[in-house]
Amino acid sequence: CGSCSMNIDGLNTLACTKGMDEIDGAIKIYPLPHMAVVKDLVPDLTIFYEQHAAIQPWLRAEADPEKERLQSPAQRAKLDGLYECILCACCSTACPSYWWNADRFLGPAALLQAFRWVQDSRDEATEDRVSYLDDVFRLYRCHTIMNCTQVCPKSLSPAKAIAELKNMAIAQDEAEAR
Repeated sequence: CGSCSMNIDGLNTLACTKGMDEIDGAIKIYPLPHMAVVKDLVPDLTIFYEQHAAIQPWLRAEADPEKERLQSPAQRAKLDGLYECILCACCSTACPSYWWNADRFLGPAALLQAFRWVQDSRDEATEDRVSYLDDVFRLYRCHTIMNCTQVCPKSLSPAKAIAELKNMAIAQDEAEAR
């Protein structure tokens, strides 16, 4: 569920999946880095959740369909590696760009989720979503350091999703310029 995310032995991870036998010597436990601490190991994730809400993480379509919005197996497969994110904040709090610009850079978790909705064949707001992200801070503060991918407890690749979003933003800008 992501609620036990913390920094254990220098690495952001989930306490429920990190075995004591995986650590040599004394076990060092800290709250997620670069976040205000509410109490003990509990970080204040208010901004993190506001950023997630800002990407409008729901299906956006013009009208209610008369029947179910179906996807082909190939369309559904595009969501694999995107929808599994549990919003534990391990990736975002491992990202130096997020540390320095958390008020403006959306961070790896929100951008991974944004890409999930851009890739959903049932969503009709791709252009609007990409336009919102196409910002020097929201999207382009990612410098591909890849800490996000390294620490993800679900083995997802926010860095790859961010790279794809950048490509989509550039393509959309070029199409608009024509």
